[in-house]
Amino acid sequence: MLTKKEEGIGIGVGKSKGFKAGMILLLGTLLLLTMLFPNTARAATSVYTISAFTNTSESNMYIYESYNATHYGLLKGPAYTPPADLIRDPSIMKHTDGLYYVVYTTNWSGNTIGIASSPDKVNWTFVRNITLSTPTTIAHTWAPEWFKDSNGSLNIIVSLSPGNYQNFKPYVLTASGSNLTSTSWSAPTELAGIAPNYIDTFIVKTGSTYHAFTKNETTKYIEYATATSLTGPYTFKGTGDWAGWGSWVEGPALVQLDNGSWRIYFDGYATQKYYYSDSADNFQTWGAKQEIAGLTGLVRHMTVLKESGQPGDIRKLESFNVPGSFIRHYNYQARIDANVSPAEDAQFRIVPGLSNATGISFESMNYPGYFLRNNNGNITLVKNDGSATFRNDATFKRVSGLANASWTSYASFSNPNLYLRHYNNVLKLEAVVTALDKSDSTFREVAQ
Repeated sequence: MLTKKEEGIGIGVGKSKGFKAGMILLLGTLLLLTMLFPNTARAATSVYTISAFTNTSESNMYIYESYNATHYGLLKGPAYTPPADLIRDPSIMKHTDGLYYVVYTTNWSGNTIGIASSPDKVNWTFVRNITLSTPTTIAHTWAPEWFKDSNGSLNIIVSLSPGNYQNFKPYVLTASGSNLTSTSWSAPTELAGIAPNYIDTFIVKTGSTYHAFTKNETTKYIEYATATSLTGPYTFKGTGDWAGWGSWVEGPALVQLDNGSWRIYFDGYATQKYYYSDSADNFQTWGAKQEIAGLTGLVRHMTVLKESGQPGDIRKLESFNVPGSFIRHYNYQARIDANVSPAEDAQFRIVPGLSNATGISFESMNYPGYFLRNNNGNITLVKNDGSATFRNDATFKRVSGLANASWTSYASFSNPNLYLRHYNNVLKLEAVVTALDKSDSTFREVAQ
């Protein structure tokens, strides 16, 4: 015989079991819905932004973006022209105030560096010039690079020469405050251990070690040194052609990729080529240098900013009834093909819809800023012009697969009776009637 208290506990237990069963059913349903209609913002895509000047202009800055640090698309160019003089060697970072900043070389000679800011990497405004002073003459002030230390300090690494474009040495100056429009900067401090005639010094930090990549102006190689303090003393670990990049290269800039390896970009200025190389063992060995597709021969001395957390799932879209064939772009036409080369032609960022965030849009991986859009029933890859028409034509709605509910179909957001389908391998937007139409309109999203 149960007491009233025990009866209450029994009733509570029964309710608890029923509640748990209901919750399990609900969670199962949500899981199924997530599998069928995944949230477009579920994954975070890294965005790599390049700031550079070009072979054709050292008075204008250009901004490029990439989602894999290999294929870059023009975000805006020219994006910024200083009120006077030049903008060479622009180094980009995002500051604690939420704004983007570039610091740059203002002229071939002189003792100033310039700073400009932007809320969106597209619209840039001149902030100020900083005048540098040392006990000895500063005749040339080149290649300033932002460096955020793990202690929270904001620094600029800059190459200074006493004259005749010779005997450059790296120095560091540190901001005294966070407001870059008004903060004072420390006097330049020389980086000990790096002899005269080194320029374009770029520093990254791992753990407690500072890694400096710097161009030897005598031999024209990019060399490598480490230290336990930002100001040194630095000890060289790699000299001459230690990494296999060859000579007559300059302007090193490094970024850590999503897989943990490091990528270095550098300017092969003698041959007007731009290269990158990767290291998976903490800078000890490097892969063969490779040209940056689309930018080699165009950009000069750039730096790169990596940002994480951008909404969008990187996916391949496999055909239901032609297994092994994927949606890809070819000469800006969307189609399905097997064995796609380059592989990035069949990779898209599925992002919240351009015209309505409850829908989706397909952005090209290797042509950032280009989206699949409807063009009178044909699907093409086109650069986003920001118009309402473009946004509507490039927005679709995920629905349960018409030929298989565990797959996916994509309806036009503005005309839900029309679906993406392939016909003779070409991607179109059409009404679906027959069983074949439904199969042609069914795809599977494959994660990268």
